[in-house]
Amino acid sequence: MSTRILVVDDTVVFRRIVSDALTGMPGVEVVGTASNGRLAMSRIAALQPDLVTLDIEMPEMNGIEVLEAMSAAGMNTGVIMLSSLTVRGGEMTVRALELGAFDFLTKPEGGDKEANLAHLRARLLPMVRAFERRREIRAILSGGVARPAPEIRTVAPAVAALHGPVRGVRRTGPPMVLIGVSTGGPGALAKLVPALPGDLGAPVFIVQHMPAMFTGPLAESLDKKSALRVKEAKDGEAAEKNCAYVAPGGRQMKLAAGPKGAVILCITDDPAENGCRPAVDYLFRSAALHFPGRSVAAILTGMGSDGTDGLRMLKRSGCFSIAQDEASCVVFGMPKEAIQAGVVDTVTPLEMIGAAIVRSVREVRG
Repeated sequence: MSTRILVVDDTVVFRRIVSDALTGMPGVEVVGTASNGRLAMSRIAALQPDLVTLDIEMPEMNGIEVLEAMSAAGMNTGVIMLSSLTVRGGEMTVRALELGAFDFLTKPEGGDKEANLAHLRARLLPMVRAFERRREIRAILSGGVARPAPEIRTVAPAVAALHGPVRGVRRTGPPMVLIGVSTGGPGALAKLVPALPGDLGAPVFIVQHMPAMFTGPLAESLDKKSALRVKEAKDGEAAEKNCAYVAPGGRQMKLAAGPKGAVILCITDDPAENGCRPAVDYLFRSAALHFPGRSVAAILTGMGSDGTDGLRMLKRSGCFSIAQDEASCVVFGMPKEAIQAGVVDTVTPLEMIGAAIVRSVREVRG
């Protein structure tokens, strides 16, 4: 069965280039295009596509308004947002992802047609394949398809994080919380971070795979929803408990020891790791090296394996680790890799991770 896709953009150039990028992908069929949001709603109802590529800034109805209308109409069509690399584009994209858009990509700036086509095709292919996998998993979980034999074995039951002691943590100082996330992250963070209390008693460090100009709006959105203070991290600042720091898009974030036991945030232009900047491994490794035995680490929804090597180092130095379960993930990639590597203590639904973190922080604090 092919994946049927509708392409929505207010410029004929991008409608054509996105259609061309999708055409030729095995198992993909472009069923139509639309030049504005109002027309898109009509075409979605008529064509029933599996997936829509949706421009975020359009006349008549913008991408946010289309998503809201789709939700109100009960449409289950997946959405990949196309955004400009601007502050406004970042703000609207974060809102779209919180509303349930599957993923996003930024429109290429400059370059010739062939280079832009190659860029879009390289970015879209893994997104489409991840969407297809999520659709398959949801069909399995809803009982529509016989479930295959499980590929992984959880290291500990999900209830352990709520009712059992934290295992393997050497209490060497005040606790810290580390969170790594990618595809599906803004929606997951919008549920997890507000679930953490304002008196958590630990700083929270978040790596979300995003480009520059997107993580600032993400932090602002989370701050409005949360008891914790949430901000985009700045180089050289000392971390404070009950504050969450989001790694700036397009840069790396690590932790260093400062005077009198302070935790100093270092924002660098070091190379990408696992194709990502910021990278989860980069943050996790710094916590393992400079603050052993103090971390409660969570690995959430996302493509790829970023975070697994960092978790391995954290476990050696003493850490409690949590992975989001498959059913609540948008993409069960990063958590699955960590589970298979044996560096996860418990596998937990998204709605239980906040309580798991709170209990684990209290255990580390003793």
